[in-house]
Parts: sequence; structure tokens; C-alpha cells
Amino acid sequence: MLRTPTGGAGHGTAPSGDTLLSIGAVLGRLRVEFPEVTMSKIRFLEAEGLVEPRRTSSGYRKFGPQDVERLTQVLRMQRDHYLPLKAIREHLDALGRGERLPLPSQQRQRRAETGPAPRTAARIGREELLAASGADASALDEWESYGLITPTPDGGYDAESVTVAKLVADLGRFGLEPRHLRIMRAAAQREAGMVEQVVAPLRRHRNPQTRAHAEATTRELATLSVKLHAALFRTALGAHPH
Repeated sequence: MLRTPTGGAGHGTAPSGDTLLSIGAVLGRLRVEFPEVTMSKIRFLEAEGLVEPRRTSSGYRKFGPQDVERLTQVLRMQRDHYLPLKAIREHLDALGRGERLPLPSQQRQRRAETGPAPRTAARIGREELLAASGADASALDEWESYGLITPTPDGGYDAESVTVAKLVADLGRFGLEPRHLRIMRAAAQREAGMVEQVVAPLRRHRNPQTRAHAEATTRELATLSVKLHAALFRTALGAHPH
């Protein structure tokens, strides 16, 4: 039997007859719009009270349509408006009460001046990063000191930081310390600078469609650069694929 979770908002309650989804199914739906979202992110948002899925008698999460929609709204507000979770919770709770609260005016002004913000991964907190990567706080501090992981101005991290943290930890098991990995960071920054030089004129264009094309171009150049880097790396090692 399913039970409704405790909580003031009660947004995890699904009407009778609604299809309930596992966390894996929810992840699959969200990744259509948010490719970088993870199960850890969903669990973190649940722990922060942003969503309250039902639980089976065995403790498994079950999400209704309203839960999926709420998660989508949370991720969009993080991605498009860079809002902290507290502000997002207040905004969604107000909407749940039938109130209409405007999103921060500075974001609307930013969009008026520069066009739509580029699609970015949702932000995660320090504790979530530690939990997702399996690292401890001292290791994270060291990685930050070498510039391998950089927090955002609000003290959070982009979702790609989880991948970086896991890879740095894996390389550490082979004796490669953060100081050894600075050369990789420097190379990545140079490659990013090269891509930015190509797309900068497109980003400054008055035509919104041209600015949107800049983001697609950035993603394509990034993909090609990573493939070229991998091929050159294999060549340097003499490890040609057979």
C-alpha cells in the first residue's frame, strides 16, 4: 500500500488513478530537458523539501504527475533564473496557494539585453557534491585549491563538478595527485578559450536566432574538441584502437 508523505505542502499526493513512477522513470523523463540531472539530484531536492514523493510499504519512492511537474519547475528556475532553493520553494508554495509571484526582475532585464540564457546544468550544493562523488571535505578543499573544481559565486557547483570529482578520485588511486592534474586543467582552459573566440561574435549578434546558434555551435565544437583530444591522447600513448 502506498502512503502519502508528511509535509505541509502535500504536493506529493497523487489523485487516485494517476500513474506513479519510480525514481528511475522520473529521471528518464527529466533528462529529455535536463541531460545532467542525476538520481542524487532528485534525492537532494526531496531532502530539501522541494518534492515529496509517495513511498511504498517497502520504502520505494513513487512519483505522481504533480511531482514530475514540480521537479521540472525547480530545475528550470535553477537553470534559467539561478535562484537559490529557498527562493524556489517560496515561489512554488505561493503558486500552490494560488498566488502569482514575479520572478526576479533582474533576470528579465538580463534576457531583454542579451537574449535567452544558455542552457546550463542545474546547481548542486556542497553536501550533495560530496555525497554524489564519494569524496570527503578535505579532498574537495584540496581539489578546489588546485582549481580542479570551482564553486559558483553563490557557493554551489554545476552538475559537471560531480563528474570531475569522481574522475579526480579515480586518478588518485593510481597515485596521480591534484597537483599533477593541473596540466589537464590548463589544457582544458586553453581549448575552451579557443572555442570562445569562435563563438564570441555570434553571442554578441543582435539577432536572437544567431545568439541561439552560438550555443549550438559551442556544444558542437566542444564535442569535436573532446574527440580530437582523445584521439591525440591515444596516439601519444601508442594505444591505437584495433
